[in-house]
Amino acid sequence: MNELTGSPFFGIALTVVAYWIGVKIQKKTGLVICNSMIITVALLIAVLLVFHIPYENYYQGGSLINMFLGPATACMAVTVYAKMDLLKKNWLPVLAGCLAGTLTAIGSILLMSRLFGLDKAITVSLLPKSVTTPIATAVSEGHGGIVPITVAAVIVTGILGNLVSPLLIKILRVKDPMAAGLGIGTCSHALGTAKALELGETEGAMSGLAIGISGIFTALLALGFEFVI
Repeated sequence: MNELTGSPFFGIALTVVAYWIGVKIQKKTGLVICNSMIITVALLIAVLLVFHIPYENYYQGGSLINMFLGPATACMAVTVYAKMDLLKKNWLPVLAGCLAGTLTAIGSILLMSRLFGLDKAITVSLLPKSVTTPIATAVSEGHGGIVPITVAAVIVTGILGNLVSPLLIKILRVKDPMAAGLGIGTCSHALGTAKALELGETEGAMSGLAIGISGIFTALLALGFEFVI
């Protein structure tokens, strides 16, 4: 058993199968809470616990999948480039909106971490919660954060954004679809963008653009905020 689970192919195969099941369940139910990432993590934990498989054995293959987060992060530049015309026409409000949202997201985490007395590792892990997973994990790992906590925070943030963004838009009386899309994409990355696409084409486009720009801002601002943690 140990020889089987110790192979890198075991970790890769288990992750792929768990993710495939998660995607199927998400498509079947259509529920936000049935996010494929959450289901994948839950299934992986269940298998490791039930069969008493050491995490180190699983990570022999899991680390190979984790290696692709780097290229995935670089690919976020494609999102910005694909909407370059839109960015050129509205560069000032887009950049200002993404910067304001990123500062609010990071600033709120710093404030709450100070209030609750969280240490530096936890604070750094939570800082990139509002950006997409590849960028968030890169920022967290690069500054001494705990990657699993970062991933969990990103997923929870995305689900909350997907659920409450339409209500907040109504409450705050946001009429401009561009502003709505930027707000959703900046605070709740891809899961929020899925909801933005349901609201309208402009909302979805601006939300997708905000994912890449806010990710860049987060990576840059994390360098500066590290000195005040």
